[in-house]
Amino acid sequence: MTDSSKRPLAVFDLDNTLAGTAHRQRFLESRPRDWDAFFAAAPADPPLAEGVALARGSAEECEVVYLTGRPERCRRDTLDWLTAHGLPEGRVFMRGNADRRPARRTKLEILRRLARDRQVRFLVDDDELVCDDAERAGFTVVRARWAERSAALADAQEREGRT
Repeated sequence: MTDSSKRPLAVFDLDNTLAGTAHRQRFLESRPRDWDAFFAAAPADPPLAEGVALARGSAEECEVVYLTGRPERCRRDTLDWLTAHGLPEGRVFMRGNADRRPARRTKLEILRRLARDRQVRFLVDDDELVCDDAERAGFTVVRARWAERSAALADAQEREGRT
């Protein structure tokens, strides 16, 4: 099937799914959290081999789409990072700069919107709450458990709606 409008979607999170964020976690461990520094350090994220291989392999049968809690102001750095690490081309859905809802809400909203017109074959995400809500909504989920876990990032995703 070559018509991309008929191919199912493979939806990938970025942080701790495709991109390792351990080197920038320190910016979330202090109060107040330094979000500007956290996101400014994203271009230096190392690729996570398991996630990158899954995205590349998925591109053979699916249209790859990226769904991140990163704010829109990080779009250029994000697109450059995806290109630099040889990830498949795909639409990138980002959170609005002022959107502070939990990632599980923003991501599920976008997943449902995508599923109106296309089959979503699966979502790959490291956030357990996002994964739980997506599964409850009927989506197939691959839990990205290959990155170093961060309590500060998990708290930020749920309470502060920042990533």
